[in-house]
Amino acid sequence: MAVRKDNIKYLTSPAIAITQKKYCRFKKLGIRYVDYKDPEFLLKFVNEQGKLLPRRITGNSLKFQRRVSQAVKRARHLAILPFVTDLLK
Repeated sequence: MAVRKDNIKYLTSPAIAITQKKYCRFKKLGIRYVDYKDPEFLLKFVNEQGKLLPRRITGNSLKFQRRVSQAVKRARHLAILPFVTDLLK
């Protein structure tokens, strides 16, 4: 009995294996300064617990990852962003 292709069930979709190339959004958009007073923008680089996301996930270049981390630390120090939380987003 031949197995037809439409009858095959996958645990995950085979199309998920295709990944897009990561890029530094700062270089692409021409952003030169990371503002520590903009919490909505900084939340893109922080996970639900308030931890910084690494470069391999965000796609930032080393230069801008350092600037983002410094801006998040400054925002935490000024109580714009929390240090630790359960559900930040």
